[in-house]
Amino acid sequence: MHLEGSIEPLTLMEIDPSLTPDEIETRTACSSFAEFLQAYIWVNKKLEKPEHYATATRHLLERLAAQNVGYAEITLSAGVVLWKGQDLAAVYDAIWRESLRSKVEVRWIPDAIRHFGAEPAMEVARFAVSRANDGVVAFGIGGDEVRGPAEWFKDVFAFARDGGLHLVCHAGETAGPESVWAALEIGAERIGHGIAAVHDAALMNHLRERKTMLEICITSNVCTGVVPSVEVHPARALYEAGVPITLNTDDPALFRTSLNREFEIAASRLGFSEAELEHLAENAFRYAFGDTTALRDAHV
Repeated sequence: MHLEGSIEPLTLMEIDPSLTPDEIETRTACSSFAEFLQAYIWVNKKLEKPEHYATATRHLLERLAAQNVGYAEITLSAGVVLWKGQDLAAVYDAIWRESLRSKVEVRWIPDAIRHFGAEPAMEVARFAVSRANDGVVAFGIGGDEVRGPAEWFKDVFAFARDGGLHLVCHAGETAGPESVWAALEIGAERIGHGIAAVHDAALMNHLRERKTMLEICITSNVCTGVVPSVEVHPARALYEAGVPITLNTDDPALFRTSLNREFEIAASRLGFSEAELEHLAENAFRYAFGDTTALRDAHV
């Protein structure tokens, strides 16, 4: 889940009182990946100071707590913060302080933007490593995987790994299985989306044997047009192939969803049984980068 994609209209209007519900609805509507990126950028530009990020974090954690979420790993688009010329340290300090006030245990994943290139990504990685003892649990790359191939980030990932961080990479969302293979090659431990793996039996076997988890976002994939409908989403096929998956919201405000809704969709439209949904929930603890042992035992 991305912090910036979680900001509900009421929160946006708190941040910028000049906005109207109609304007927000129009500017955040999307039916393709390109339109989604434009909506994401528009929301990001409304976050002009650290307090805005803190407000977004506070309201997000309130909603997660209401959904009985005990632990969350949230992506911060650190590459966008730097692109906007803002003070990344001040922004992170604001969201981390807000995290510490919540009953939801939170860990953060600063995210670099693939299509910005390796140099800006290394700047994000350096910052992420510097906060490894203050809530940062991993380093990731997102953005346009077609315009930012994983090979560019081999040294960046190595730096982050050597700095004690876990590694996650968005891949196989808008590109094919080769993008997932490339992410694995540079050391990704989890894959954001990864749905293109369903087209490569060898890749699914590899993910199953190596226990590499795919962060599945059903509604997101339909809203961005990478999957034509919920009914043909490959989550079911990946699960039946033994590929470890979890259910996620990606950008819940932009896609008008919630974690509860994603579980409901998996049950009602993809045929996941109650036992299978419990297994997916367990996977969320099992493949978390942070230590969730106590939380997992409490939920079980």
